[in-house]
Amino acid sequence: MNYSLGIDAGGTYTDAVLLRDSDELIIDTSKALTSYPDPLEGIKNAIDGLDPTHLNEVKMVSVSTTLSTNSILEGTGFPVALILVGKYDITKELPTKHYIQVAGGHDYNGIESESLDIESINHFAMKVKDKVSAFAVSSFFSVRNHDHELEVKELINQLTGLPVVCGHELSQDLGAFERAVTAFLNAQLISVTETFMNTVESEIKTRGMDAKIFMLKCDGSVTNIRGALDKPIESIFSGPAASLVGASFLSKKDTCAVIDVGGTSTDISVMNNGVPDMSDSGAVVGGWKTRVKAIRMVTSAMGGDSHVWIKGYKSHIGPRRVMPLCRAAIIYPVFLEQLRSNPIPLKSLLGVNYQPTKFYLRTEYEVIEISDGEKEILDAIKKEPTSIIEIYNKIKKNPSSKLLDILIQKRLIHSIGFTLTDALHVLGDYTEMNVEAANVGANVLGHLMNMDGHEFARHIKNKFAKNMASDLVSFFLDETPKEVIRQIFDVSSPIKFKIDVPIVLIGGPVIAFVEDLQNILDAEIILPRYADVGNAAGALAAKGIRRTEVLIRPVSMGAPEFDFFVFSEKGRSSFHEYHEALNYAMNLGETIVRDYMEFAGLDSDHIKIDVKKEETIVQGWKKPMETKVLVMGVSTRDYAE
Repeated sequence: MNYSLGIDAGGTYTDAVLLRDSDELIIDTSKALTSYPDPLEGIKNAIDGLDPTHLNEVKMVSVSTTLSTNSILEGTGFPVALILVGKYDITKELPTKHYIQVAGGHDYNGIESESLDIESINHFAMKVKDKVSAFAVSSFFSVRNHDHELEVKELINQLTGLPVVCGHELSQDLGAFERAVTAFLNAQLISVTETFMNTVESEIKTRGMDAKIFMLKCDGSVTNIRGALDKPIESIFSGPAASLVGASFLSKKDTCAVIDVGGTSTDISVMNNGVPDMSDSGAVVGGWKTRVKAIRMVTSAMGGDSHVWIKGYKSHIGPRRVMPLCRAAIIYPVFLEQLRSNPIPLKSLLGVNYQPTKFYLRTEYEVIEISDGEKEILDAIKKEPTSIIEIYNKIKKNPSSKLLDILIQKRLIHSIGFTLTDALHVLGDYTEMNVEAANVGANVLGHLMNMDGHEFARHIKNKFAKNMASDLVSFFLDETPKEVIRQIFDVSSPIKFKIDVPIVLIGGPVIAFVEDLQNILDAEIILPRYADVGNAAGALAAKGIRRTEVLIRPVSMGAPEFDFFVFSEKGRSSFHEYHEALNYAMNLGETIVRDYMEFAGLDSDHIKIDVKKEETIVQGWKKPMETKVLVMGVSTRDYAE
C-alpha cells in the first residue's frame, strides 16, 4: 500500500501529515517547532512524530512553506542588485540601493529600441558583486524579445558567478516595473528556497524513502524541486495556497472562505466550486506588486508570533515576527529571570524595538555588508537573550532603533517579545509552553496600559479577532478602505456582517477564536478536524496546474491581413498567414503545458487541457487585431511513476 507525506514549514510550527493514497484518508499527523534559521531540525522532528511503520511506503512528498512570504513581509531577504534596461520612469523607491538603469530594451513588436549599454553593466557588476547574493534584470518589452535580458544574464554570470534572474523567465505580462520587482524578489528568495528544498530532499533520502518530492506553488498547483529552485518567487504564497486547498479538503466544502492564522501572517482567501479564486493582477506581498499569478488573497503581517508592543498607551500587533516569551523560557533556562528583572524603558524611548519584554539574539548568518554603527551593536549582542540595558552597558549609549531594524532585516539578529501566543497562554487557551513567562510579560505590558495581565491578554485576543474579521470583510468589499471597515468593529452595535459562504478556520491558534468570530460575524464558522495541520494536508490535496498565454498580432497595423508575430514565453516567431500563426500558437501552448507536466513529474495520462481563444476585432478588418490563446492543463494526484 502506498502513502503520501505532506510537510508544511511555517514561521512557528512545521507540520507533517501522512495520507493513505487508496482512499485519501489521513492516518497520522505531527507538529514540531520550526527551527530558525535552518529548517532541518523542525522537519526532522515533524517526521519523527509520525508512525514509522508507513514511512518506507511513502511514494510522494509534497511541501509548502511560508518561509518565502515571511522573508518578504519581514524585509529579511538576501541583498540583491537590480539592473533596469530601457527608459524606465521610476516614480517610487526601488526595493534595493544596489541598482542601475542603462540604455537598451525593445518596442511592443520586439524591435530593439536602443543598443544595450554593456560597459555600464560591466562596471556596475564589478562594483557590487561582493555586496549582493544575486542579480535581477528587467528589460523594456522583454516579453516581446528576451535578447537583452539574456545578454545581461550571460555577462553577469561570466563576471561574478552569481545567480541572475530575468523578468521574462517569471512572467509574460506587460508591466516592466512589476516584472523588475518580481525578478528582484525571486533573486532575494533563491538562497531561502534552495536551503529549504535541499533540506527536505536530504532528509527524505537519509530516511531511505523512494519518493518524488513536490512543492506547492502560490496558484495552488505543484512543481518538482527543480521547478521550485528555478522560480522560488512562485512559492511566496505556497503556505496560504496550501491552507485554501487544505481547508476545502478537510471541510469537504467546494465553496468556502478561509482564514489561515500562522506564526507570522493571517491570510484570507476563497474557494469557488473547488477552484481557488485567482487574482486578476499579480500577487501583492510586503507592499510590492508582482507579476506572479497567485490565488486572490488578503494577507496581513499578523500571526501567532507577531510582536505585541506598546507605545503611547496603545497596543500594536506586528508587523515583525518574534520568538514568544513562553518559548524563549523553554529554550534558554535563565531567560525567565532576565525577563523578571528587565527594567521598563523611559516612556519617551518606548517603541517597537524598546520594550520591557523585548530581547535580542545573534544569528548564524554571514555578515555581507555592515556599517560601523551596525557592527558596534551586533558585537554587543550574544547568541543568548540580550536586553537593551545589556547592549547599553556594552556600547555606553542607547542603541539606535533604526540600526536594530537594519540588523533584523539583514537576518543578523533575531528578537524575543510578547506575542498573541503568549496572550493565549495567559488565558489558558493554549498552554504547551512556559505559562509563567507569558504571565510576566502580560503583567508588565498591561501595567503600561493600566490593565492587569489577564485583562491585557484578553484585550490582545479580542483585538486580533476583530482584525481577522475585518480582513475577511475587506476581502469581499475590496473597494472599501480597509481602515474604514476595521473601525466598524470597534463600534458597540447589535449589527453584524452576514457572510453567506462557510468560513473555514485553519492554523494552530484558530481553535481559540471560534467563539469570538461567532460573536462578531453572522456566518457558519467551521473548525475542521486536523485544522492545526491544514497546510500540510493542502500540500497533498493540490493538483498540477499549468497556464500559458500566446499572443498573435499583425506585424504592421497598416497592412493587418498578412504577416503576423506570435509572442510567447518561448520568444517571438513570424508567420505570413494568420491561420498558420493560430495553429502554431495553439500547438505551442499545448506543448508548453505537456512539457511542464513531464518536467514536474506529473502523469501525462491524467492531464485535462482547456484551450480558449480571445479575439479583438476591428470593424473592416478581415483578421483580428489581436488574438490571445489561453491554454490551461490540470493534472490529478496520479503522479507519474
